[in-house]
Amino acid sequence: MANPIFSSLPMTIFEEMSGLARTLGAVNLGQGFPDDPGPEAIRAKAADAVLNGYNQYPPMAGLPELRTAVAGHYARTQGLDLDPTGEVTVTSGATEALAAAFLGLIEPGDEVIVFQPLYDSYLPMIRLAGGVPKLISLQPPHWRFDRSMLEAAFSEATRFVVLNNPNNPAGTVAPDEDLALLAELCVAHDVIAICDEVWEQVVFGAARHRPLIAYPGMRERSVKIGSAGKMFGLTGWKVGFLCAAPQLSHTLARAHQFLTFTTPPNLQAAVAWGLDNAEDWFGKMPRDLERSRDRLSEGLRREGFATLPSAGTYFLNIDLAASGVALSDREFCLRAVHEAGVAAIPVSALYEQDPVTSIVRLCFSKRDETLDGGIERLAKARLLSQAGR
Repeated sequence: MANPIFSSLPMTIFEEMSGLARTLGAVNLGQGFPDDPGPEAIRAKAADAVLNGYNQYPPMAGLPELRTAVAGHYARTQGLDLDPTGEVTVTSGATEALAAAFLGLIEPGDEVIVFQPLYDSYLPMIRLAGGVPKLISLQPPHWRFDRSMLEAAFSEATRFVVLNNPNNPAGTVAPDEDLALLAELCVAHDVIAICDEVWEQVVFGAARHRPLIAYPGMRERSVKIGSAGKMFGLTGWKVGFLCAAPQLSHTLARAHQFLTFTTPPNLQAAVAWGLDNAEDWFGKMPRDLERSRDRLSEGLRREGFATLPSAGTYFLNIDLAASGVALSDREFCLRAVHEAGVAAIPVSALYEQDPVTSIVRLCFSKRDETLDGGIERLAKARLLSQAGR
């Protein structure tokens, strides 16, 4: 016997494509991790803490110094006033934070509004909690929702909405008017927003991230989720943050204690130091990624690809139909990795219903030589596709 929620799931698209990249020796522009090893000073703090610090169970809700550092970081960067003792919980990554929010808050039969394309952990965890996903499909190139879409989705049974902003895979940063509209509907329907904001530090140009919890009426009805792995480009560290008002945080922490209970103390100590001492990193990191984004987009355009705007995250999308490629995104990605030696992500895999089938996601948090090799191989895949091979 097996739980059908999980036993019926396919292998995640990220593992599938990364596995093919490893097996075939392909350039991996699929899974979202940087080539850069991350800030050396923060890594040194983690090494020192594991050699000379405390290595037994830390407090379940997180080291006090990290919870204080999280609150301080969000006060400085987003104007939030969080109580580190009652409104911040440290988790083993943002995926665990999402699981704690879904399992801790959702009751059987609750409707949960989710926007497609989506991070693939959302739906199985919502269903495990007994929730009923209600999907809103966003469309390229702007990937925005409007009032009519929201009003059609909200109902008397709606209890939660899941917002990913900045958005993976779309690479968008929601404008103020969209967030204000969503906040208005949440307040009107007494709905809690579970906000996956792991890309909050990775925004480019004139784009600005504003957390939904800062909007009128949302302070008591938002769960804000952050990720040190995304902030510092240390995706394997799995240190996340759950921020919410005390009545929500109490339940979130109780769910967390029976998922992972706690997170390695040396990593917590290093992240705490980084949040208090990495102002230069938070200024330089987005500029470096923006340069990599532009290198990839300009190279792809030279090779005949049509690219979509990217205002944040590690990701840039290409529109196959506008690029003269008649294949679906999955067909193109499989051909690209097998025949041209480059891995990418078909965005259709991140829909459950009525998928957009012509968008391919690429990760640009890579060295120049990796990006250049990926461009060359994608160009080969495009030519093979147009030749009908």
